[in-house]
Amino acid sequence: MKIVLTHGYFLQEDEKEREIMRPYPPLGLLYIAGYLRDKDIACEVFDATFETHETWKAFMLKNKPDIVLFYTNLMTKINVLKLNTWLKSILPNCVSVIGGPDVTYNLENYLQQQFDYSIIGEGEQTAHELIQSLSLNEKVDAISGLAYLKNGKLIQTASRIKLKEMGELPLPARNAIPFEKYLHVWKKFHGKATANISTQRGCPYTCKWCSTAVYGQSYRRRPAKLVVDEIQLLQENYGVEALWFVDDVFTISHKWLASLYDEMNNRNIQIDFEIITRAERLNEEVLKMLKEMGCFRIWIGAESGSQRIIDAMDRRVSVKDVREKIKLTQQHGIEAGTFIMIGYPGETQEDIFETVNHLKLAPPDQFTITLAYPIKGTGLYDEIAEDIIEAPEWTTSTDRDINFKRSYDFEYYKHAIRYVTNSFHGYNQTKKGNRLKSNLHNIKAKVSLNRMKKISKC
Repeated sequence: MKIVLTHGYFLQEDEKEREIMRPYPPLGLLYIAGYLRDKDIACEVFDATFETHETWKAFMLKNKPDIVLFYTNLMTKINVLKLNTWLKSILPNCVSVIGGPDVTYNLENYLQQQFDYSIIGEGEQTAHELIQSLSLNEKVDAISGLAYLKNGKLIQTASRIKLKEMGELPLPARNAIPFEKYLHVWKKFHGKATANISTQRGCPYTCKWCSTAVYGQSYRRRPAKLVVDEIQLLQENYGVEALWFVDDVFTISHKWLASLYDEMNNRNIQIDFEIITRAERLNEEVLKMLKEMGCFRIWIGAESGSQRIIDAMDRRVSVKDVREKIKLTQQHGIEAGTFIMIGYPGETQEDIFETVNHLKLAPPDQFTITLAYPIKGTGLYDEIAEDIIEAPEWTTSTDRDINFKRSYDFEYYKHAIRYVTNSFHGYNQTKKGNRLKSNLHNIKAKVSLNRMKKISKC
C-alpha cells in the first residue's frame, strides 16, 4: 500500500510568516512517520510548507496513494478540508485519515467532510494499527482512539491509553522531508540554522484557554540521555546551530533538567536554544544551568498584568512572580519573552491598564499579543458557549472567528491591542533615550485610547 502523510500549511499563503520567516518542520507528522518506519511500514511525507496547492495535487496524481493521513490545526483546517475534497474527487478509493488538535472535539464535522477516519489524541499507535487493519482488510472497531461514520452514525472506539515510556518512541523522521530547506531559511534570515525539538508530552496545568486535545493533562518526558543523543545527531548530521524546544513547560521538572545539564556537560555539548516555561518553575539554580547549556531566550507566560484576570484563567501564577522572574532571567544574560492576551471574559479597561503597567514594571525583550479566542473543548469555550454572538460556517472558519459577548465590542479590542503595543514600544524608546520615537509611540497610544473610548460599547 502507498501511504502518504501530509498537512495543509503553505508558507506562501502566510503573510505574517513571510515577514518573519521562522518556519518549522511538521514535527507531529514526522514522529508518526518515524514510528511507522520503525514498524517496517513504508510511508512518504509530503511537506507542504515550501510547496503550492498545485504541486501538492500533482504529487497525489503521480503517486496515487492508497491512504493519506492529514494533520490539521486551527491554522490549516480550511486548507485541509479543501485538499481532501479534491483528493476524494480524483481518487475516490483513497482512504483519508484526519488527526491533530482540532479533531478531538469536531469528530463528526470532519467525518462529514469525506474523511474516512479520525484519529483522536496521539497518533503513532492508532495510525499504525489502522494501516495494518486496512492492509489486511480487517475490522477497525477494536482499534483504540479512532472515530468513523457507519450508516451515517458516529462510531467512536475506546480511548487510546497514552504512551508512557517516551524513551521507546523513535525519533521524528526528519530525513522524510527537505529538512535542509528549513535550516537554509533560518540561516539566511536569522544567522543560525535552527530546528524544533520535543522532549515532553502533555501539561499538568489547567489554564482555561489552552487545548489538551492531543496529549491530555499529563506529563511524560523523554530520558535526558536520548534528548542529548538527538541534539548531537542534529548538530553532527545536519549542522543545526540552534533549537526551539516546543515543550509547554520546559523547566517543569528540576530533576530532569539537572540530568539534561549533566548529560550535556559530560559530552561537552552546548547549543543555543529557547524555551517556554512558567515563572514559578524558574530560580537561580535553574537559570544558571539553562545559561550554561546555551539558553538565550525564555518565554515566561503571563497573559495579563491583572491578577484578577490571571485567576479567572486559572493560570495559578502570581503576576508579581512573573515580573520578578522576567527580571531575574535578564540578570542571568538570557532574553525574556512573554505572552499577552486581550479580551478575556470579564476583562475591563482597568485590567488592560494594569497589563500596560505590568509590561513597564518588568519590560520583556520580546512579547506577543493576541485576542482571546475560545477553542472547542477548553474551559474557556465551555464558559462562553451560551454567550456566542457569531459562530461562522464551520467549513470556512475556525475557532479564532468565534465572537462572544465581552466587556466591550470587537472593534474596541483591536484598538486595545494597538494601545498596549504602542505603550510598550513608547516606554522602551524612552528607556533608550530616543525621545522622538517615544513621543510618536505615545501619541499613537493616546490616539488609539481615545478612539477606544468613542467606539466601545459595554
